[in-house]
Amino acid sequence: MKGLKKKRRIQIIALTFVALALATGLVGYAMKDGINFFRTPTQIAETPPAPNETFRIGGLVEEGSLQRGQGETVRFSVTDTNASIPVVFTGLLPDLFAENQGMVGTGNYVNGVFQASEILAKHDESYMPKEVVDALKAQGVYQDPEDAPAGATGGS
Repeated sequence: MKGLKKKRRIQIIALTFVALALATGLVGYAMKDGINFFRTPTQIAETPPAPNETFRIGGLVEEGSLQRGQGETVRFSVTDTNASIPVVFTGLLPDLFAENQGMVGTGNYVNGVFQASEILAKHDESYMPKEVVDALKAQGVYQDPEDAPAGATGGS
């Protein structure tokens, strides 16, 4: 009788571990589309991602690159001062979207063009997304808006 209880207990523990592994796998599978990695224009230029990979790109909107087309399609380039990546976005841009300002976009890199499905821009004159600040600092070109002379922030 004692051997049967011990065998039953081991079966229940094994079944619990299998159920836990299955639940963990299902959660991971459900989250895979919700995880978007951040990349800088330099990282994209060095190792282009697959066309079906959704990720976030961040940097500064390159001066002179903003082209508003017919309808809602907008073209511009995003740069980290080392590389520039052309971006196409169809939709309404945020109100504070402007050249020489920080932005983060979500989308796919297809045939050398980042096709954005979402564009986020700064929300005030001194804000820049953390990922963009980190990328610019790593390249040694970041300038803190509070340290810049008045009027040199490239405001909207």
